[in-house]
Parts: sequence; structure tokens; C-alpha cells
Amino acid sequence: MFRIFVINPGSTSTKIALFEDRDNVWERKIFHEAEDLSRFPSVNDQLQYRYELICSTLKEDGIDLTGINAIAARGGSCCTVESGVYLVNDRMIEDTRLAKGGTEHASMLGVQLADKFRSIYGGAVYTMDPIVVDEYSDLARMTGIKGLYRSVSSHALNQKGVAMEYARSIGKSYEDLDLIVAHIDGGITVGAHERGRMTDCNSGAGGDGPYTPSRIGSIGIADFIHYSKGRDSDELEHLCNTGGGFSSLLGTNDADKVWNMVQNGNQAAYRAWYGMIYQICKQIGAMASVLCGNVDAILLTGGLVRFRSITGEIERRCGWIAPVHVFPGEVEMQALAHGALRVLTGRQKAKQYTGEPVFSGYPED
Repeated sequence: MFRIFVINPGSTSTKIALFEDRDNVWERKIFHEAEDLSRFPSVNDQLQYRYELICSTLKEDGIDLTGINAIAARGGSCCTVESGVYLVNDRMIEDTRLAKGGTEHASMLGVQLADKFRSIYGGAVYTMDPIVVDEYSDLARMTGIKGLYRSVSSHALNQKGVAMEYARSIGKSYEDLDLIVAHIDGGITVGAHERGRMTDCNSGAGGDGPYTPSRIGSIGIADFIHYSKGRDSDELEHLCNTGGGFSSLLGTNDADKVWNMVQNGNQAAYRAWYGMIYQICKQIGAMASVLCGNVDAILLTGGLVRFRSITGEIERRCGWIAPVHVFPGEVEMQALAHGALRVLTGRQKAKQYTGEPVFSGYPED
């Protein structure tokens, strides 16, 4: 039996679990209020804070990691990579710490946290489909600035996992389908999955797409430049990563609290809640155009799809594009554990991280 410890840091929580072979035998979700995270100037500064919370949670529940076979961690902002399972090496840890992928996001703490636990308990460290999986088409990369291209930052792990689960449920292969997958939680990304490849997606941690419980989403560059005058870079970076969205509009990133405010007639909360859904629907429409309208299904996943007000409104606005299917929560924990297990049992070979990005520009650059 293989014991696998899973670590999945996100913008509003840190999820941890213990698997024995394919079975999830213990799991906890540690929620982080925006005000707690606001104490830290950068995402990397949260490392010890989240590590100590994990340690105390393990101790409280009597979970002993002695003899662990592997640690499977969510991957963050290393250089862009192909989809797959990777053995975490020192270069990946360092590139992630330095955010070589271009985006500061809580997922960059995953391999760093895993390395701290590896130093105590041993075991191999793996990651799978980090946020910098790059399968973009040439046209999806383009911007109007020479030599500057759209960055890659998505919930590739969960989006691909849910797409594969949906394909299995209808007796087809992921590679047979054209899908739109929306991950809706503390971060929100909406991807176009074209015959097994995610060829376009908003850069969720890069200020692109819908605003979220803690991120500002897309905003006109000129408007943001005007807003930025007189504000220091740390304040602006905090606004983009953890202090935007509901946190800025309502003072909390807790979706349950915001929904309670909506139900109690708070008009500011109503506009914030349904404005976010409106922007998600716009992003789904954009991905439908990427797929030329050939959409087999729209898949909704992530922690916030537990709210019927969200899924129902998306169905109302986007159901004409394709059937809408809801996958509550996410499949990230099992995807990470099962990916590591395939390597441990010899059914799959782990890829090696080289630090060379998938894409580094075109000849005319």
C-alpha cells in the first residue's frame, strides 16, 4: 500500500489529504480570511504561516506522516510546461519560488510546502498539471504589444480532470470532445478544451477574466493606470492577488458571508455577486467563439458551484450555447494523488522539469 500526502494551496484555502493507494482516508480544508493573508507582502511570505497551519491540523487529527511514500503538491509559477506528472526537482522549486512563470499565485507554495515536509518525512515529491500548463494556440497568445504575449495561468489540474471525468461518464474520450470548462472558486478560469488540449483560457491570477472573491479581474489598462497614481506597488499587487473582488467591494472574501448579505437585501452585495456571474458568462461566451460554436458541453466546477444562484444564472445566460453540467467541488486532490500513484506503481513515467518554457517567442521578435 502506498501512502500519499496531498497539498493544494489556493487563493482562499489550503487543502490537505492523505491517500492510501486510490482511497482518500483523511482530508481537511483550511480557510484563509483575506485579512489574515493581507499581513504578508508577497505570496512567498505566506509559506511558514501555511506550513504551521498544516502542522497544527495534522497534530489535532492525529495524522502521522512517518513512512510516507510520496507527497503530491499543486504546482505553481515555474516555467511553462506540457501537461503531465512531474518529479519535483530543485530547479522547479527555485523557479517556482522566483515565479519564473510570471504570476504570483498561492499554488506556488505547493511544491515549497511539499519540500519542507519531505525534509522531515522523506518520500518523493510530484506535481501534476500545474497552473502553467501551456497548450495555447498561436492566436491565443497574441497581444497588441510586440514581444509581449498572454501569460498562462489556469486551473489546468481541475479543468482537465473534470473534462476527463465528464468524457468517461458519456463513454467518450477527452480527445473526442470540444468543451468549455469553468473553474469557479477563490480564483476563476474558463478554458476552451479542443480535442484534448486547452487551447485558450483567461489568466486567472494575472488580472484577466472575471473578478473573483479575492481578485480584480479584467479592467481597462488606462483606468487602472489612472487608479494607480499615488498608490505604491505593494498595495496594487495585494489588490490584484488577494485584496480585489469581494474583498475590495465588501470587505470579505468569504462567499457564504456575501451570499447571506445578498439574501438579506444588501444591494451592494447583490451587484457584487451577480456582477461576478455576469462576467463569468461573458468569458464562457468568449470561449464558445474560440471553439467556433462547436461546443459539446459547458462544465462548471469549483467550490462556488455549490450555490444554485451561480449555476442557475449561468444556465440561463449560456444554456443556448451547449448543455451545462455541474461538478461540485473539484477533482484536484484525487488527480494529484492518482497521478503520483501511477508513477509509484510503474504505470506512468514522471516527466523531468528542465526550466525551458514551452513557448519563448516567435522569429520576428
